[in-house]
Amino acid sequence: MVQVSESDWVSRFADEVIAEARRRDPDRPIVCASGLSPSGPIHLGNLREVMTPHLVADEIRRRGHDCVHLLSWDDFDRFRKVPAGIDPSWAEHIGKPLTSVPAPAGSEHPNWAEHFKAPMAAALAELGVEYRPVSQTQMYTSGAYTRQVLRAMSERERIDAVLRRYRTKEGVDDDGSVAAGYYPYRPYCSQCERDLTTVTGYDDETTELVYECGCGHSETVVLAEHRQGKLAWKVDWPMRWAYEGVVFEPSGVDHTSPGSSFVVGGQIIGPVFGGEPPIGPMYAFVGISGMAKMSSSRGGVPTPADALSIMEAPLLRWLYARRRPNQAFTIAFDLQIQRLYDEWDALSAKVDTSTATAADAAAHGRATRTARGALPTTARPVPYRTLASIVDVTAGDEDQALRIVRDLDPSRPIGSLDETRPRLDRARAWVLTQLPAEQRTRVRDEPDTGLLASLGDDERESLRLLAAGLDENWSLPGLTTLVYGVPKRLLGLPEDVKPTPELRAAQRAFFALLYHLLVGRDTGPRLPTLLLAIGADQVRKLIGT
Repeated sequence: MVQVSESDWVSRFADEVIAEARRRDPDRPIVCASGLSPSGPIHLGNLREVMTPHLVADEIRRRGHDCVHLLSWDDFDRFRKVPAGIDPSWAEHIGKPLTSVPAPAGSEHPNWAEHFKAPMAAALAELGVEYRPVSQTQMYTSGAYTRQVLRAMSERERIDAVLRRYRTKEGVDDDGSVAAGYYPYRPYCSQCERDLTTVTGYDDETTELVYECGCGHSETVVLAEHRQGKLAWKVDWPMRWAYEGVVFEPSGVDHTSPGSSFVVGGQIIGPVFGGEPPIGPMYAFVGISGMAKMSSSRGGVPTPADALSIMEAPLLRWLYARRRPNQAFTIAFDLQIQRLYDEWDALSAKVDTSTATAADAAAHGRATRTARGALPTTARPVPYRTLASIVDVTAGDEDQALRIVRDLDPSRPIGSLDETRPRLDRARAWVLTQLPAEQRTRVRDEPDTGLLASLGDDERESLRLLAAGLDENWSLPGLTTLVYGVPKRLLGLPEDVKPTPELRAAQRAFFALLYHLLVGRDTGPRLPTLLLAIGADQVRKLIGT
């Protein structure tokens, strides 16, 4: 059971949503909502649009309430531009609904929208996000919204009066305003399939609508029967709130400024559609720390699938659960991911010993399980940085990797690499895709005889002490004690001495010497892991003992 505290933002929102839903209609399921446009790769910033209501909806379900998380796929939106990396000839489809645009070359999916929905849907499944998908193409083309469309057209003057207060003087917003008057509905042309159309007339009695298209086609349609068009966004969004009975939906910073979709929609929904706007927070920016191959090759920012290739699902969930929606945060793709995993493992240890704060324990609980149950975890969570080092120095050789992980803790030997999965696989992906080539580790084949010949007596003695202690300390904790302890012995200090500037300097010099002798550079993977990976005999050979 997730603990609740005053600093647990998910619980506070759940309280508010439950109270608001009871006030509106206590007999209806509580509806939380998200919306995504599959116009291109759906990135980690967009994921906050889904994770925020997911976490709230999941908390509501934990409390035994009937709660639905709707995910609207805005796949009936127009195709606006060709993303980087796509054949420029796709520009001929600009203006068509996303579901009418061919998928990128080589895709197995039937259209553009489905091509970009698929990886996001797979990522949400891995993250344990339970939702009800709603295709806006299906809703509009099936006639589900026809009554709402006709209502909006009949109330166009009232809508226009709201929009007029916010239109810029420099130009007209893309909200349906034209020289012939305001019309909140825009048809897709029956000839070219694009939305280069202008409504030139409408009869409220017959619902006959006349439009002209930039392609030269003009047509009169009966709107009560027309299925190839949609409401302008600032009208479409509040229409959906009313249609679905949405109680909770967050929105990005761009949707909460004066004149934005959320603000305008809140003024339209009641008078036009007879509903109430949802409650919900503004959510802040999600940054990325370091983007190597995965993003640069695509010309955009990383997606949830990219993140899940290098980190386990509970960790990614935790990043969204531990910060309030209005707090920006950064997702690490560089070396910071190792520190992030250290922080996660430290929190997990506190949760296991009941020493975590209530808020931290709540965030951890939301990260590791949903109302339906626990997410898959790694049976033996070896530190991520250790696994990354093992993958690096063994070049992915699994037999070598198993030998090393068995030696990490001889008192509890790991019998199979499967015990370290899926974390091992995520660390491997990180090394292969994110660790720059110049930072990859290559263990020397032969000793650096020139460097060894130049060493002074103290340096030779430090190497002798290291070699003498390898067999006795052949485990990760033992080697850690050994490499930090050698400089202490040379300085005549006890093992439990507190670090001094002199000791720290001696340790840094010793570590740098070992790195040069083992891998030919100043730094590398953590020395205890590196020693385990190389093996005691090869270590002795390379340090000349």
